[in-house]
Amino acid sequence: MAVLPILITGEPVLHHTAEPVTAFDRTLERLVSDMFETMKVAPGVGLAAPQVGVPLRLFVYNWTDDAEVLHRGVAINPQLWLSPTPVGEPDEDDESEGCLSLPGERFPLRRAQLATLRAVDLAQKPFEVRAEGWLARIFQHEYDHLDGILYADRLDAEYAKAAKKAVRKRNWGDPGLSWLPGEEHLED
Repeated sequence: MAVLPILITGEPVLHHTAEPVTAFDRTLERLVSDMFETMKVAPGVGLAAPQVGVPLRLFVYNWTDDAEVLHRGVAINPQLWLSPTPVGEPDEDDESEGCLSLPGERFPLRRAQLATLRAVDLAQKPFEVRAEGWLARIFQHEYDHLDGILYADRLDAEYAKAAKKAVRKRNWGDPGLSWLPGEEHLED
């Protein structure tokens, strides 16, 4: 297993729709294994292939809920169904999220409370997960990456302005920027 560099906003692969996975082979197994290791070291609760420079429709997730239940898996060629997103202002305490492709930044974002994820695993076995709360948020966040959408693209105007300011301040937004989990973070 290897820790992979995580791309930062501005890299084209992060802003384009990923392609379906067609080859279920050792290369894919190695990618998934490396993604789990990268996510662990980062640390994060989800990681999409485009974030490590691979334009394929897959993501990994690893999160333990308040009842100490571990939710861990790989979603390959996923589909996602959502309940309607609640209306109103996002709560800064309960609805803030971050992104490994915008390291160190967090902003509140309204998301659907319920999600149904359908995908296949490495053995091409179909599965379905019905999620609520934070797990539903993780699925929505990672699925967005597969469509070239970063969570900052979905922020309300006030927070979108703050996110754009943070990107400018850190000199992000251009191709060629990444960070390696386990090593020193980018300069503030």
